[in-house]
Amino acid sequence: MIRFGVIGYGYWGPNIVRNLHGLDSTRVTMVSDKNAAALARVRKSYPDIQAVTDPMEVVRSSNVDAVAVITPVWTHYELAKAALEHGKHVFVEKPFTSSTAQAEELVELAARKKLMIMVDHTFLFTGAVKKINELIESGVLGDLYYYDSLRVNLGLFQHDVSVIWDLAPHDLSIMDYLIKREPEAIVATGEKHLNGVEDVAYLTVYFPDSIIAHINVNWLSPVKMRMTMVGGQKKMLVWNDLVADEKIRVYDKGVDITSGEGLRDILVSYRTGDMWAPQVPQVEALRVELDYFAKCLREGKTPFNDGHAGLRIVRMLEAADRSIQKRGELVRL
Repeated sequence: MIRFGVIGYGYWGPNIVRNLHGLDSTRVTMVSDKNAAALARVRKSYPDIQAVTDPMEVVRSSNVDAVAVITPVWTHYELAKAALEHGKHVFVEKPFTSSTAQAEELVELAARKKLMIMVDHTFLFTGAVKKINELIESGVLGDLYYYDSLRVNLGLFQHDVSVIWDLAPHDLSIMDYLIKREPEAIVATGEKHLNGVEDVAYLTVYFPDSIIAHINVNWLSPVKMRMTMVGGQKKMLVWNDLVADEKIRVYDKGVDITSGEGLRDILVSYRTGDMWAPQVPQVEALRVELDYFAKCLREGKTPFNDGHAGLRIVRMLEAADRSIQKRGELVRL
């Protein structure tokens, strides 16, 4: 049985506690939050869990094997570092840290202490992303051409991070997981309208082999949309995360080019075939993710969404910030 301490019982923390509490291989022994009302909810729902205000009690406890850091991003580094220094494995809410330097230090510390870090990139454990990865890995789409994502809604406004740091980690982590190549450069544009941080932004990421990714994140949209298109040489797909059925549609559509001896001999033909919707397992991604982390801890295996994966996302977020500051200048990675 792996004993978890959870730091942070605000928006996401209750979901972490509920799922860890429901797994056979894990249990939550301590929860920390500075808010008295939050701790009162913990005590009411889980009388057997010790509720404390000081996160260092969780970090130092001999009754805790792993610490889940579910707090604002600016606190991640100090809390995760303290947990690692006290011999605890760490599960960290996205984004991993506030800077590349912090992420690199935590990755190095975990390696030195022989401890595991897992970054909460929950979407990687959804049935939809797993199915898309399966389609790519099996060659159904052919060589990848592009990844295009739209993640917009009205709010929720953050005061400590921009819309890029709030929403883009979802798509950057999915993109990183599916494309499996090191990005070469980023171009980003964005604007601040309400509270001093970017609330609308557009990111373009360049990869080797002419693969390109585009991500639109927006807190000022009149409608909520969660849509991703992945285009390949053979087929293309659309993932609409907000529909109940047929979340993924695969289209046998594309363009074929045949070249002759000269420029005038280039022939373009359009391919229009069937559309089909693969079955997507309906699972609670967070439960699957936490069960996977527990399995990695038991078996001593490194999770694929480890500190290195978190570092790659933070590096892209920082590059996007630098590009925005220079009004869309290309930033090499």
